[in-house]
Amino acid sequence: MTEIIRIAPGSPADGKIAPGDFLVAINGTPIADVLDYQFHSYDAALSVTIETPTGERRTVSVQKQEGQDLGLDFADYLMDQSRSCQNRCIFCFIDQLPPGLRETLYFKDDDIRLSFLTGNYISLTNLSDQDLDRMIHLRISPINISVHATDPTVRTRMLGNPRAGRCMELMRRFADAGIRMNAQLVLCPTVNDGAVLAQSMPDLAGLWPQLQSVSVVPVGLTRYRDDLCPLTAFTSETAHAAVKQVEQFAAECLTKHGSRIFFCGDELYLKSGLPLPSEDAYEGYPQLENGVGLIRSFETEFLEALESMDPPHHSPAPFSIATGSAAAPFLQDYLATAEQICGKLDGQVHAIQNDFFGHTITVSGLVTGGDIRAQLQGRDLGKRLFLPRSMLRHGEGVFLDDMTVEELSAALGVPVIPVDVNGASFLDAIFE
Repeated sequence: MTEIIRIAPGSPADGKIAPGDFLVAINGTPIADVLDYQFHSYDAALSVTIETPTGERRTVSVQKQEGQDLGLDFADYLMDQSRSCQNRCIFCFIDQLPPGLRETLYFKDDDIRLSFLTGNYISLTNLSDQDLDRMIHLRISPINISVHATDPTVRTRMLGNPRAGRCMELMRRFADAGIRMNAQLVLCPTVNDGAVLAQSMPDLAGLWPQLQSVSVVPVGLTRYRDDLCPLTAFTSETAHAAVKQVEQFAAECLTKHGSRIFFCGDELYLKSGLPLPSEDAYEGYPQLENGVGLIRSFETEFLEALESMDPPHHSPAPFSIATGSAAAPFLQDYLATAEQICGKLDGQVHAIQNDFFGHTITVSGLVTGGDIRAQLQGRDLGKRLFLPRSMLRHGEGVFLDDMTVEELSAALGVPVIPVDVNGASFLDAIFE
């Protein structure tokens, strides 16, 4: 049973169920977690069994629109404990974090419910056959799966878990049941690229159309790898080879299936020196949250917004942009394009080197407030400093190192303005 902490005013349950009650069952089916709740509360006519704080059980009838939420908020989002990861992945980024960060950053989740609800990637190693049957019965879809290699021996070694070798077996069961999936391959040079990748791609393509997309991204290595499995970062040459290998197979998939299925992350293109694909090649950006097509999407949004923008009546206030070293050259180019249309802009782009994790980490989302402060303090930043909201904890103004936006603003002596990672949003922010 899960405690109900709030009833949304005006919702179907308002006036029939009270905060402090415990949800027991819906239409006679016991409710174990949020998946049960969402699945069994979908119908228009419901019999909801609750238990009061005094232990009394009663059943109330609720009439609502089909698919409408009952309006119950629970003490725990999942209505259950989140399942932690039991793997010892050789490339795990959390194992490469420095000590002293907030405790939540060290928690490794591997929960299929979070994959469905929030898009997290899971390994499938902690699923029992009963769990699998339940997911199929509830029609949980889509599921995001961290595959990395389809060869059972390679995957078992990479994940450090003897159960890892069942991945393709479980994915075939999902596919046979019509469950949609997305997958990712984190490539580690000499481990799962080359010949291993050449096996993984056709194995996964065999699950089409239930397997809708696969992102291929390079391993991220921080400077905190003492006593961890020795791994090497991608060079320009190895990244070039990986991109060409994926692009060639993706072209074959496009001819055979009507979709490329496989998409390389932006980082691989930047490391290889190869040009980013066109917008059409990303097929609607199915793996945008995995860093696949983020730069191209941003550029398209920026240029479209620039084209449709009314001519400015005055020059915007001087500004600066702080971003990761990978994105900085692109942002500089976008500002130059804006100047051709809108006139001179008093703006600078600052590429922040990642001293916190190491200079091999170049993405904006892992830049800390401390690095921005150290590298920009005392510099003329204009009247405002923009930064991508991806640098901050979701829904909050806190960087990975626990510095707040307010603290950074005070240290730099300029308003710090987080902006959504969207080209149109950045253009709107610049021109106020």
